[in-house]
Amino acid sequence: MLAILFVLGPLQLETLRNGLFDGYQRVLPRQRESAPATVVAIDEDSLAQYGQWPWPRALMARLLQRIEAYQPAAIGLDVLFAEHDRYSPDGSGDAALARAVAGGKVVLGIAGLPRGQGSAAVRPAAPPFIWKTPPPRALQDFLGHVQSLPLIDSVAAGRGLLNADEENRVVRRVPLVARVSETYLATLGVEMLRVAAGIPALSVVPRDDGLLALRLGDVSIPMQRDGSAWLYLSPREAHRPVSAADVLADRVDSELLRSKLVLVGVTGVGLLDTKATPLGTVVPGVELHQQLLEQIYDGNFLIRPPQARAIELGLLVAAGVLMIVFVPMLRAWASGLLFLCVLASLAAVGLISFHLGSLIDVASPALAATLLYGAVLAVTLSEADRQRRALRDAAARMEGELRAARRIQMGLLPTPAELLAREERFSLAASLAPARVVGGDFYDCFMVDANRLFFVVADVSGKGLPASLFMALSKTLLKSAALRMPGDVGSIVSRASAEIGRENPEALFVSVFAGIFDARSGELEYCNAGHQPPYAKRLDGSLQRFELADGPPLCVVSGYPYRTRYRSLAPDEWLCVVTDGVTEAMDPSGTLFGARRLEEALAALPADASAAQIVSGVHDAVARFVVGAAPSDDITLLCLQRARPALSER
Repeated sequence: MLAILFVLGPLQLETLRNGLFDGYQRVLPRQRESAPATVVAIDEDSLAQYGQWPWPRALMARLLQRIEAYQPAAIGLDVLFAEHDRYSPDGSGDAALARAVAGGKVVLGIAGLPRGQGSAAVRPAAPPFIWKTPPPRALQDFLGHVQSLPLIDSVAAGRGLLNADEENRVVRRVPLVARVSETYLATLGVEMLRVAAGIPALSVVPRDDGLLALRLGDVSIPMQRDGSAWLYLSPREAHRPVSAADVLADRVDSELLRSKLVLVGVTGVGLLDTKATPLGTVVPGVELHQQLLEQIYDGNFLIRPPQARAIELGLLVAAGVLMIVFVPMLRAWASGLLFLCVLASLAAVGLISFHLGSLIDVASPALAATLLYGAVLAVTLSEADRQRRALRDAAARMEGELRAARRIQMGLLPTPAELLAREERFSLAASLAPARVVGGDFYDCFMVDANRLFFVVADVSGKGLPASLFMALSKTLLKSAALRMPGDVGSIVSRASAEIGRENPEALFVSVFAGIFDARSGELEYCNAGHQPPYAKRLDGSLQRFELADGPPLCVVSGYPYRTRYRSLAPDEWLCVVTDGVTEAMDPSGTLFGARRLEEALAALPADASAAQIVSGVHDAVARFVVGAAPSDDITLLCLQRARPALSER
């Protein structure tokens, strides 16, 4: 859409383009290298000394004669003498001015007018034009014109066009060649060059780049297809114009006028011959002719290539494609950096082209890139916001599902206090703290008969939801094996391993410490399948750590025969089983809690500590150690304590 809008070329884009070209000139103004032309200004001092404008023709004749005495190359008058001299009704003033004009190489001005105004029926005298290419249709065509009186005009050495193209009241171009009342005329400065060089005719030839060139002998001046030339201005130097009053009083350095192209024009305030320029200044119109002559002498030209629109459209499309393709892919800071790089690249292209003399509009591609960047960024942010909302909703749903899974998982675990509420021969306490919402640790305890307690503590490989699902499977099959086929603990674990292995597509494994405690005799039979060795408290108060595991975790080695070990618990002795989440708990620096700190925490417990106090004491010791660090693994503890003699007697 932006490319189509650019091709249609609305007025707003033309205004933007002209503003950019003005900016080029302000950043890189033309540096004057020569001074071929001098302006003789009818300025405030001249008007104060010789009276208001228009001056008597006799005074103008005297001014021309003074200038001619310095032997200039040519004189151009940026004034019109279209009416008879009001100061000499007898015509003597007009005759005196005509004699002064005839006495030198004087070029008079002609102002082109639209719609047949002025002297539309009289064709102005002009040198012949040689067209090496058909005159373009875009050439400016003035159907009427205003010129000096025939008496004065007939003796002039040449006639030049005074018109300048104003766009939004700013002069950026002048018509080098235009059609005036069916006659081809060159601008005043070019005609002065022709007269000064004595060239009988001007020629227009095509250029290789599709533009035209105005030829004066060996001098070639590039111009657009409509016959206009872009002004490339240098900063105004207020001291350069020569006052007409100084010329009339013979107070002028002769080098300022000798062999120069002398332009005569009015510059006094209130005479309305002022023009706004791309440099942001307002100058007398005669100085624009001087600037054009300096351009021609120095060879500093500006052109708008015929391929400019295609180049600009290509830049617009390239910048737009970069915005559309890469902005959604990049982070906000990276896309902003890309946008700034695109703008910087466009600015560099524009300035380098201007330095080489070509006017390329990079403002339109830059505007398109800005609009596209904003639009794509807005769409990208909107899509990101939509995805964030979707992710939040999904996360909320997942969190709800995980919390439900946690409630289900925790509901699968028995509550020893409720299960054994009437049991006086022993006490049992357990706790599980998942590292995530759900975890892979579990414990279980139940009476296999009136006197024997089966308990198990296990740790599934991995964490999170997969581990919790495998935990539920393992717990169920372990309990089923213990209740369906009574026997020693080793055979129960072996049967459970075989059954769990058949339902294990992800090849997970689980470490298990299982035991059967006889409440009458205090005998404990147990099996350790790759689990952390538990701790027991002896009658003398010392800690005993059980031997290492009797075999690998379940589902690691198919058909492994786990064996049963035996031990007795004396009254008041206890057994504490933990998962590796206790010993592998880490503080913020990454230091492990370890077996030594676990032993210290157990040893520091009171001698009469209950099973619940033992579990709570270990949890508190771990919490103090990690100091708020994120949990690295599930933490599970189970403590079995045989009752004191007094309790058993009751």
